[in-house]
Amino acid sequence: MEKFENVSGVAAPMPLINIDTDMIIPKQFLKTIKRSGLGANLFDEMRFDDNGNEIEDFVLNKPAYRKAEIIVAGDNFGCGSSREHAPWALRDFGIKVIVSTSFADIFYNNSFKNGILPIVLPKEQVAVLMEDAERGENARISVDLENQTISATDGTEFKFEVDSFKKHCLLNGLDDIGLTMQKVQSIDSFEEKYKKSAPWV
Repeated sequence: MEKFENVSGVAAPMPLINIDTDMIIPKQFLKTIKRSGLGANLFDEMRFDDNGNEIEDFVLNKPAYRKAEIIVAGDNFGCGSSREHAPWALRDFGIKVIVSTSFADIFYNNSFKNGILPIVLPKEQVAVLMEDAERGENARISVDLENQTISATDGTEFKFEVDSFKKHCLLNGLDDIGLTMQKVQSIDSFEEKYKKSAPWV
């Protein structure tokens, strides 16, 4: 997993509440176990019509937001089923930060494990960032994970809370496999000793 670096850029406004994991990545795209390629089908039923043509009104199809790395969303983002493909699709598309008043627990934890920073803020602060995001290319939102701040275009700064262990993992690019690999010497040492004590295994 890549190390999380500060993000500064256009944010896509998605004020809908209860954006669930089936909206994020519809069930027909869950056949793969690869994390790559799913970005093409992110929000598929909202981005494309029945003939595969882009729906112009959808925010990520608008020129200003096609390369957005931040989403400012309505309440309860990531609810629904626990599919890990949802953060895979978001990250593959290029989304690194999602701001909302609340997230579904499983989606929230899965996001950290896939290099995405979910930021929880009070409703009035999300409203400020949503208004900023709606200005498109005329606005840039900045996220500093180390200092746990998110800033609007005019410099208005909000502090956000994040679990220290999850923060450490994001900053150092450590997913579950990465964390395990940090213990590789201890694992090798244990296996060597175990082979000697139980050679029949």
